[in-house]
Amino acid sequence: MTASLSPFSSLFPSPFSSSAGPGEPPVEAVAPLIRGVAVLTALTEAGGTLSASALERRTGLARSTVDRITATLARMGYVRQDGRDAVLTPRVMELGNAYLAALRLPALLDAHADALADELDESVSLAVADRDGIRFIHQATRRRAMSVSFRIGDLLPAERTAPGPLFAAEWTETEWAHWRARRAADPTDAGFPAVPPRSPGSADDADAGVVADRLDGFDDFEARAERARREGWALDDQLIEPGLVAVSVPVRDPGTGRVACVANVVSHTSRHTAADLRDTLLPRLRTAVAAMERDLCEARPAEPGPPPAGLAVWTTASKHELGRDFVESLARGLTVLTAFGEGRSTLTLTDVAKATGLARATARRALITYEYLGLVRAADRAFTLTPRVLSLGYPPLSRTTLARLATPHLRALADRLQEPTALAVLVPGTGPAEIQYVAVAAASRVLTVDITVGTRLPASRTALGRALLELDGPHGHALADEELESGLRSIAVPVRDRAGRPVAALNVAAHAARRSLEELVTDVLPELRTTADRIQDDLRTASRFSAVPVS
Repeated sequence: MTASLSPFSSLFPSPFSSSAGPGEPPVEAVAPLIRGVAVLTALTEAGGTLSASALERRTGLARSTVDRITATLARMGYVRQDGRDAVLTPRVMELGNAYLAALRLPALLDAHADALADELDESVSLAVADRDGIRFIHQATRRRAMSVSFRIGDLLPAERTAPGPLFAAEWTETEWAHWRARRAADPTDAGFPAVPPRSPGSADDADAGVVADRLDGFDDFEARAERARREGWALDDQLIEPGLVAVSVPVRDPGTGRVACVANVVSHTSRHTAADLRDTLLPRLRTAVAAMERDLCEARPAEPGPPPAGLAVWTTASKHELGRDFVESLARGLTVLTAFGEGRSTLTLTDVAKATGLARATARRALITYEYLGLVRAADRAFTLTPRVLSLGYPPLSRTTLARLATPHLRALADRLQEPTALAVLVPGTGPAEIQYVAVAAASRVLTVDITVGTRLPASRTALGRALLELDGPHGHALADEELESGLRSIAVPVRDRAGRPVAALNVAAHAARRSLEELVTDVLPELRTTADRIQDDLRTASRFSAVPVS
């Protein structure tokens, strides 16, 4: 690894990459990798699900190419086929996790952001620069009927946000020229699907003054950036959409003094005006940012974790098994992103080749491709990931729930066993313990268990409750034999979070005439444990930098 001035200085590149942008790809770029990134990006912008024909239209690729790419991504566990649709899976988040782990900022600062959100009872986010936009790396969102819907990884135009002027205050004239060119080429912000299109409004708008103020904010961005440079904070007064207001303060890298990220408090005008944010919440935001900067200053360099192992061997074996349906150059290229991570923020070509097991020439071509796509930044013969990696599947999955993660696995288990399955959690409270069903998958039988999502039952009378409470000792599973209802037998295992705590339980239920207790243990339990392991893997990937509620 290359040395840097501080543990963080190599992680905060200029928001622009000279090699990223329009134009022909370099001769050494990997065309299948470019196509694969296009498919992942299209799925991300569509919310995580597209049919093959829709992918064909959105990417301009031939149907046969789309089919081979989605088959490869499915083999890697990044998508699953659901009928005619390709659906992003939680495992694709490992790409964004590699960037966030290398960045370290979410791990070091998210507790401060979460505490501030609790204190203010408002949504708090952390954002970094991505060319002439900003991209969120952490969200602490208040759950209300009217709440902010932005997700980790969402990209917003800098001029329509509070963090944007703070980043733009450090832009060079070349960077300002990029911004002006983008504004001229995309006047409605069509390239930013996370925000509503820009609209100048009309003379008969209900509040012409507000419209005029919003237009001033759009068109006087350079003045806003200069004001942010002088004052050290910035406001968004309904620039994204009417009613949404925000205030931001920069968090500076202790080694370089440049903006590392921006802390942002978001509200709406029925709770706070923009002026009220400035007068009431800005001082508390500044206090939180000061604590963030102290933590950055005191943080020790990260110890490198183990790099991914056996990826090159796995891709070769997959090619032998699937033949031409497996695009080996795409799979190998995507493994390059996972070479980065905590303690591996800046890697040389040799580092990447060693971490992935790829030949240097293969790793080099992948890095050249990623630099062209703006996913990697190269400097002094070393490489770092850019925030744009978060565009590869992260946003639609960063707001997922445990129930959504589990549902495809429950359906597959129910289909294999031809028995109903369910996922349940403990209901918080001080009375007798209860479980609540949060996901179910039915079986195609005349006589079957019919329990719906939301149903509550006494924990002590169900296998699910006993597994969650770990009442049946060290067996790792729990049984219920006709205790809830005559003829109903059930076996359950816990589903554990990243810390190993049981957060849910998974069961299979059957009529006593179909399955004996012994058959539940010998035939059903192995399948149940395999499914629980798959749910746990998805949960641990999805929850590394995002909170995953149960439902």
